[in-house]
Amino acid sequence: PDHIYLVCGKTDMRKGIDGLAMVIAENYGLELYNNSLFLFCGGRNDRFKGLFWDGEGFIMLYKRFENGHLSWP
Repeated sequence: PDHIYLVCGKTDMRKGIDGLAMVIAENYGLELYNNSLFLFCGGRNDRFKGLFWDGEGFIMLYKRFENGHLSWP
């Protein structure tokens, strides 16, 4: 990706591709289709999701730490 954005604060991790895309479009006004990776974290800080447009569709990434957690802004 050309840009990596951290979506600050807590995100409802039940959201799927459409819900996360809506957060970006409505709250930040950023273009979803410009080779950017958007990273989201929930309240527990032991997992995050990523949203990326690959030119044909969205890819949603999900990472859960078994031991440890993130320091999230």
